[in-house]
Amino acid sequence: EQQMLAIGRALMSRPKLLMLDEPSLGLSPLLTCDIFTIIRDINQKDGVTILLVEQNVNMALKYANFAFLMENGRIVRADRPEILREDEDVKEFYLGIAKETSVKGYKRYRRKVRFR
Repeated sequence: EQQMLAIGRALMSRPKLLMLDEPSLGLSPLLTCDIFTIIRDINQKDGVTILLVEQNVNMALKYANFAFLMENGRIVRADRPEILREDEDVKEFYLGIAKETSVKGYKRYRRKVRFR
């Protein structure tokens, strides 16, 4: 309820940009879906640009038009959500979907990220 109230207050001034930091933090899965639906509606119906910081990668990619994935303060991937969802590294290390999870694979991924 507090997150929804804060968003409502921010919208009273009719902003062109709404910046949200972890709006789903501490919410139940049902409320998380509700808050993301509200955020999407604000974007689509009111034309408000949303800049969202969210650790719940699945939800962020479900509702985003464009996404940046960050690691240690650096952008490591930037693309449309449908592209990111199909990326093998993103599947394994951000979405938890792995063909095989291994320390060797993680080290290989970390080297890739470091040298981009």
